Amino acid sequence: MAENPIRFGIVGCAEIARKVARAINSAPNSTVSAVASRSLDKALNFAAVNGLPENVKVYGGYGQILDDPCVDAVYMPLPTSLHQRWAILAAEKKKHILLEKPTALDVAELDKILDACELNGVQFMDGSMWLHHPRTAKMKEVISDTKLFGHVNYIHSTSTTSGTKQFLEENIRVKPDLDALGALGDLAWYCIGALLWAKDYKLPTQVHALPDVTKNSAGVILSCTASLQWGKTSNETSATIHCSFLSHTSMDIAISGACGSLNVYDFIIPYQETSASFEFTSGAKFAELHIGWNTRPEEIEVVNELPQEALMVAEFARLVGAIKTTGSRPDSKWPQISRKTQLVMDAVKKSIDNDCKPVYL
Repeated sequence: MAENPIRFGIVGCAEIARKVARAINSAPNSTVSAVASRSLDKALNFAAVNGLPENVKVYGGYGQILDDPCVDAVYMPLPTSLHQRWAILAAEKKKHILLEKPTALDVAELDKILDACELNGVQFMDGSMWLHHPRTAKMKEVISDTKLFGHVNYIHSTSTTSGTKQFLEENIRVKPDLDALGALGDLAWYCIGALLWAKDYKLPTQVHALPDVTKNSAGVILSCTASLQWGKTSNETSATIHCSFLSHTSMDIAISGACGSLNVYDFIIPYQETSASFEFTSGAKFAELHIGWNTRPEEIEVVNELPQEALMVAEFARLVGAIKTTGSRPDSKWPQISRKTQLVMDAVKKSIDNDCKPVYL
């Protein structure tokens, strides 16, 4: 561990916080310093179940952890409806913020959070772990090779999971007062992020939800599909996304270029912690008489020393450490990525709310 690790406070004891607590203590430059929940009993139970050291402070209120001078940064896995209030308070207390996705209910809320972060000189990052896996950098290297891959013509991404009866009735992701965006916020955030990543974060010109939207009785989205278009000609890029709480687990990206194609089936959570792979094909043609292909996809494997969530924490802690020790400004890359993802997610929601009419960005 680094001599002066970044001290994290965990604000909220959601299930995902267990994974990130492990990641914070696994990263070489960070440590869990405090945990807070709405009740002291819940925070104490979280600390015990996750084997946190006795010197980790435990609070029965979110405000207490923000007042702790020994906390440098906070990880917030709160319901989306609480993000604006608590993230702004954290920024005002000069706490750097690692915020779970979706970052806000809409871009107006997110802008208030980002403005508070900028005003107070704190680093912001959302919890999109897959962006920090070395496989992601390798995939970008492949699709950026114009000779080998060519111009990106089409992208498709899915993020689905088959929710149990209990999940569909009781989980916060289907409650309009907690996570009103439902599957759009929880799952499509990844799909939209993957599309923007593949397009170097160039925003699409048009977003169009398809009329296969499923909602629960409270009006929360359980399943939806959308198409996206960059530019106005056939030479530009088109894409589709599908997210659902009603389908078998999937987390795919398929990217087609003029000369090659790339497929990955576990981009959000790799099949295993220590390595991840993707398939790449270039120059594929049908064999004579169309009885086969002239080539098979190449599987490219990328080994990683730390799980992707620990790599995310390590990068966030590195940025925080630089701000603390050298007085550097927060890196604007990560809030910009979050804001563009939120903008496109808002456009899908607007299209759904307007009888699936196209939305232009």
